[in-house]
Amino acid sequence: MKSIIKSAFIIALLSLCSSLEAQNRDLDNFRQPDKRGLNVFESPKDTASTFDNVKVRMGGSFALQYQAIDHENADGAADLIAITNNFNLATANLDMDVALAKGLRMHLRTYLSSRHHNEPYVKGGYFQVDNLDFVKEGLASDLMKYVTIKVGHMEINYGDTHFRRSDNAQAIFNPFVGNYIMDSFTTEVGGEVYFRKDGFLAMAAVTNTKLNQSVVSDETNGNASPSFVGKLGFDKQLSDDLRVRLTGSVYNTAWATRTYLYAGDRAGARYYMVMSAPDATAATDFRSGRYDPGFNNKLTAIMFNPFVKYQGLEFFGVLEFTNGRNLGETDRRKATQLGAELLYRFGGNENFYFGGRYNTVSAEDASGYDVDITRFNIGGGWFMTKNILAKVEYVNQKYDGFAPGNKLDGGKFNGFVAEAIISF
Repeated sequence: MKSIIKSAFIIALLSLCSSLEAQNRDLDNFRQPDKRGLNVFESPKDTASTFDNVKVRMGGSFALQYQAIDHENADGAADLIAITNNFNLATANLDMDVALAKGLRMHLRTYLSSRHHNEPYVKGGYFQVDNLDFVKEGLASDLMKYVTIKVGHMEINYGDTHFRRSDNAQAIFNPFVGNYIMDSFTTEVGGEVYFRKDGFLAMAAVTNTKLNQSVVSDETNGNASPSFVGKLGFDKQLSDDLRVRLTGSVYNTAWATRTYLYAGDRAGARYYMVMSAPDATAATDFRSGRYDPGFNNKLTAIMFNPFVKYQGLEFFGVLEFTNGRNLGETDRRKATQLGAELLYRFGGNENFYFGGRYNTVSAEDASGYDVDITRFNIGGGWFMTKNILAKVEYVNQKYDGFAPGNKLDGGKFNGFVAEAIISF
C-alpha cells in the first residue's frame, strides 16, 4: 500500500512539473527574469495584447557565493573583524506577477532569505497600466500607445544602475558580484508616468520619500516633503549590430529627517563583513563595502548613463553628482561617483562573457574629511541555461582620506568571489 501511494505521489509530481513546463509563462510588457531580461531597462512597451484571462506567474531567484577576500587598514586604525574563506548565506526571492486585464499588470517581490533579515518580508510591488480598456473600451487609446503608468510601494526609477544591480537573489542581470559603491536604490510609495516614442523616453514621478511607511507626525523636525524624480533618454537599436542608449536622471528631496537613496537596500551587500568592526554582525553591518554619503535632510542627485552594445562588445557608464546635508548641518556637502563597465559576450547565444568594471567615489564626508574610494573588478560568467548563471570575479577596493583611527583609514580589501544564480 505504501509503495502504491509513493508511486502515485511521484507520478502526480512529475505530471505537475510537466504541466508547469508546458505553460506559457510570458506576460505582456514584462521584463523576463532570466537571460532574456539582460540589458532590458524599463519594462518593454508593446501595444499588442495577449490577455485572455487573469494569469498568475510565480517565479523566483536563488543565489549563493563563495567568498575568498582579505581586508586590512592602516596602523593605528580601529580593529577589523577576522574573516575567512567560506560560503555566504544563500539568498532567495519569490516573485508574483499577475496579468489582471488587457494592459494591466501587478508585480510583487518577497525576500525569502536575505543578509539583513532572517524572516521573509515584502520588498515592494506595483500596479502597471499600459492600456485603459479596463475602464472603457478604447479610452485614450491613441495616447496609451506611448504611455505607461506605475503606482505602488516600489523601486523608483532613478538612474539605470538599478536595472543592472543584484536585488538580493535576483543577480542574473549583474555581470559582476557586487553593486556600485554608492548603491542608488530605494523603495518608496509613489507614481511614475512614462512617455515613449521612436526611441525617446521621458519619465516623471512623485514619491512620499519614506522607506518605512507611517502616519505618525514628526512634530520635532517636520514631516518629509515629497521627492521628485525625472528621467529623459534615448534608446534604440540602430542596426542589427548596434544599440545605443543614453539617459539622464534626477532625484530631489527638499526636506526630510531621513532619505534612503543610498541606504534603501535592506537585503544587504555582496562583500560580506569587509572592513567591519570586531563586534559587527550580518544584521548590524549588512551594507559592508558600500558608502552612504549621509545626505539625509536635503538631497539632490543627478545621474547620466550611457550604454552601447556593438555585436558582443558592451559598455555601460555611470556619471553621478549628488549633494545634500544631514540634520544639524548648515552647508551642503557633495559626492561624485564614476563607473565604467566593458564586457565582451561571446559563444552560442552569447552565453559567455568576460570584462571589467572601474568604480570610484569622491565625497565630502560628514567627518569633515575629503574621502576617496576606488574599486576595480575583473571577471566573467557562463549562462549554463537561460535560467542559470555562474560567475567569478576578482575585486580590489581601497579607501583614502578617512580620519586617523577610523576603521576605514588606509583600508583595503581584495580577493575572489564566485556566485551561482538561478532565476525563473
